[in-house]
Amino acid sequence: MLNKFFIEKHIKNALEEDIGFGDITTDYLTTESDTMSCTLNTRVDGIFCGKDVLETVFKVLSPKIEITFYFNDGDEIKKGDKIADISGPARYILMGERTALNYVQRMSGIATETNKYQKAIGEYKAKIVDTRKTTPGFRAFEKYSVKIGGGALHRFNLSDCAMIKDNHIKFSGTLTNAVTKLKKNISHAHKIEVECDTIEQVKEALSCSVDIIMLDNMTIEQMKDCVELINGQAIVEASGGVNIDTVKSIASTGVDIISSSAIVAKAQTLDLGLDM
Repeated sequence: MLNKFFIEKHIKNALEEDIGFGDITTDYLTTESDTMSCTLNTRVDGIFCGKDVLETVFKVLSPKIEITFYFNDGDEIKKGDKIADISGPARYILMGERTALNYVQRMSGIATETNKYQKAIGEYKAKIVDTRKTTPGFRAFEKYSVKIGGGALHRFNLSDCAMIKDNHIKFSGTLTNAVTKLKKNISHAHKIEVECDTIEQVKEALSCSVDIIMLDNMTIEQMKDCVELINGQAIVEASGGVNIDTVKSIASTGVDIISSSAIVAKAQTLDLGLDM
């Protein structure tokens, strides 16, 4: 979940960026006593995400703004649905409109894209997860959106889990050298994941008793062979070449996790609008 103090701090920075020294349009068209009512509507089908964030944007500007929601995070919304009624001081509704929409459109878009991938996996056990290919400064919101869309989360940052990738292996000389050195220094609370390009690397990773093995850019047949070889000795993650057309066939290999940057990086903002 997103903590309220984190949301508020982030939103205040976003409003400061957008408002600058003042909204010279709204400030001169409205007075403090002017009020207005509007609705948040969706123009497309999708998954709604960002309820608390949208509400916080307006409440930071004015506690007098009242919002009634008809959907919660994770709910399916259909084209034409009214998501919320918003009323209160016109100056602050107009001032916060763009920032509020920027958050909720982006978050709902990611939740919607994630949901498409998880549904495409169908009956298989695999979970779609995100990566660290996120927008700087917006990672917490994007990862929250992935979760709301039905996906699972990979490591939040570099301190969550040790992940040995190809450049780490090259630097260390061998995969075994890298794992051995990590195990001497890493906390007992952290897991070790190794990126493997070949079945030979998978065998080496198993001999090192790592926690997670990533099958990177392997064919479907190679993944099946590796899953059979690993046989529950480690969590199996598939990565590379993942898109909406391939995700089900990848899941059919028996992997536990499928990581994809596409559910965040290629998600389109959901077309929501604030209408008087």
